[in-house]
Amino acid sequence: MQKKQRIVITGGNTGIGLATAANLSARGHAVIIACRNQSKAQEAIDSIRAQQPDADIEARSLDLASFDSIRTFSKQLVTDYPIIDVLINNAGAYPTRQQFTAEGFELQFGVNYLGHVLLTDLLLPALEASSDARIVHLSSIMHNLGKIDFSSFKGRKRYSGTAAYGQSKLANLLFSNELARRLPASITSNAVHPGGVDSDIYRELPSALHWFLRLFLISTKRAGAYVADMAVSPKWHGRSGEFKSAHGPLPVSRHGRNAALAERLYLESCVLVDVSPR
Repeated sequence: MQKKQRIVITGGNTGIGLATAANLSARGHAVIIACRNQSKAQEAIDSIRAQQPDADIEARSLDLASFDSIRTFSKQLVTDYPIIDVLINNAGAYPTRQQFTAEGFELQFGVNYLGHVLLTDLLLPALEASSDARIVHLSSIMHNLGKIDFSSFKGRKRYSGTAAYGQSKLANLLFSNELARRLPASITSNAVHPGGVDSDIYRELPSALHWFLRLFLISTKRAGAYVADMAVSPKWHGRSGEFKSAHGPLPVSRHGRNAALAERLYLESCVLVDVSPR
């Protein structure tokens, strides 16, 4: 029987995150869902326990749009759990109008990417204490539409939700690749395109467009099972720096393969969140 792992999932109260949490709970692992809305988090836990009464699962408050929240969450979590085996950077936003984080960053860049940079760095001591730690980053095939515009991190004069989303998902991929190069072999870092998934991330789209898009989407359960495998399956032991898809072919842009760009973004991101590079 596989050793019980302690797993942190950001945004684990809905969509892919919830499906992943349910899958991992069913496998007997200890799951912590980290999310902003605690009432929805409790609803998620209740739904999992309705199917798995003995599920080892808890919710903690985390707002990835606030560095203060990230630091408070991480400090308490590492105090309570000095060893963390898996971090799944899943949470994401896709607003159709430009919004900003507490520190003034464009919301998609701040929540989908930059908040996870800070969170990952703060949890690394607990991950380093595990003998086989894994970090899984939710990227997307839409990274192909992204370009890292270093002047856009605090916002764009002409905002495009799709362009901002593509940039954030490209940044996730580059971050995963850079960590794979920098971290010790005991911690792996991989990215995943979960597929075109019928999740709440599209909730702000016009209803007709959302209805049409859903015709081509896969279930969150299927995507969650794939992410869960990356997190705990023996077949992913020792694998790092990969980018895989749960749904169909996965073309990777030249930007996504650019090691110099990954390094530059990582170093500048460390400055933005005020941590030392690894």
